[in-house]
Amino acid sequence: MTDQLGTDRTTRHAVVIGGSIAGLLAARVLAEHAERVTVVERDRFPEEPGPRAGVPQGRHLHVLIDGGQRALGQLLPGVLDELREQGSPKVGMPEDVVQWQGGVWYRRTPASAHLFTGSRPLVEQVVRRRVLADPRIEVVEGTEAVGLAGDATRVRGVRLRERGAGRTEGTRTLEADLVVDASGRGSRAPQWLAELGAEPPREEVIDTGLAYATRVYRPGPAADTGDFTGQYIVPNPEQTYSGVVLPIEGGRCLVTLSGLRGQEPPTDEDAFEAYAERLPHPVLRDWLAKAEPVSAVHGFRTTANVRRRYDLPGRRPAGFLATGDALCTFNPIYGQGMSVAAIGAVALREALGDPRRTPTTRRVQRVLCDAARQAWDISAGADKNMPGARGDAARTRAADRPAAWYLRRVQERAPGDPVVGAAFRSALSLAEPLTALFAPPVLRAVLFGPVRPAPVEPPLHKEGTEG
Repeated sequence: MTDQLGTDRTTRHAVVIGGSIAGLLAARVLAEHAERVTVVERDRFPEEPGPRAGVPQGRHLHVLIDGGQRALGQLLPGVLDELREQGSPKVGMPEDVVQWQGGVWYRRTPASAHLFTGSRPLVEQVVRRRVLADPRIEVVEGTEAVGLAGDATRVRGVRLRERGAGRTEGTRTLEADLVVDASGRGSRAPQWLAELGAEPPREEVIDTGLAYATRVYRPGPAADTGDFTGQYIVPNPEQTYSGVVLPIEGGRCLVTLSGLRGQEPPTDEDAFEAYAERLPHPVLRDWLAKAEPVSAVHGFRTTANVRRRYDLPGRRPAGFLATGDALCTFNPIYGQGMSVAAIGAVALREALGDPRRTPTTRRVQRVLCDAARQAWDISAGADKNMPGARGDAARTRAADRPAAWYLRRVQERAPGDPVVGAAFRSALSLAEPLTALFAPPVLRAVLFGPVRPAPVEPPLHKEGTEG
């Protein structure tokens, strides 16, 4: 069999390891090219939206940024309307959010970017129901992948066993022409490849030691708090604490507090709210004082940026791809994960359907890596400047300094200049490439324009509606 993926039904059977959003969307694309697709999932999916063990960060804040919304809409037309119908709020930036970044408050000018802020379980269920409605896609629940079948030249399937079985009990091989690893941050594929005699990918890591804790609240009376929908206090090397308030379905809000290594937020309920006193302004603490807690506090500490370089040369088998967090995982504070999963699935669709190029394993894997590159540049680029950042990718190169100088000027002007702010948000939301920051109007404002005044106190009301 040649190293060709997905054209003219040459892939009879594709297996996706992991029923995450990345895995489901990959299955959606593969069903356009394979005769059948099997999704292998360790958990059993809940009937109604709810946390599950396979998504340990599922109780925490998740957002769909503009680039992810666009990609998800291409893959599942009408899904954004369905999310809204199921209660997912849509939040405009900067209009609806009180945002502190770089030591100043952002003007609440009309929105140039939007976030879908429904809970992760809600988003996952809406996507899952749409994807699994395709008769070409089947799911095997309560089953874990324990290895790959094949050799160093080609993967020919995946070895499975039921959850709870012993190490050697009930192991079986599910044959496949293509195996896609979407098993997430804890992927064991590098080890499995080594067991086949292949070369595992080199890993790049940047770890700030960031930890966060989240609790669900019902907000207090709107008249007591202003007309904002959310709050976002962004950390930086001088001020390393973060606080976020964003709405989810059911009239509730998720509140997440975070700090770096040695400054981790507590999961004790009283101590959680006291931790908000570390933020540079009491606006979030004041909001908490009027809100009603409706859940326990849940913590999460596995937040390193990790990129597995499957795109670099190496002796690796045909018939194997990695996507989602199994390929590139980001510090969750930047809210990129679900969106990059959707963007990666669109890239997979384009690579498999490109009539100009044969979709070999290596070429398609490079496309998937490229789809995550901008998010990596944003997340890892910011984190390498945080105090105590560790990892082999945390070094700052001399070649990075001109870009860092320009980006500092962008960040200084974004809070008060709507033109610069809109370009900054479009890049951060993955709606436009980073080159949008160099468009002529933005370039003029950044290089020659003044730093415009920004609010000196939290803007509790939209611009033009104060008082």
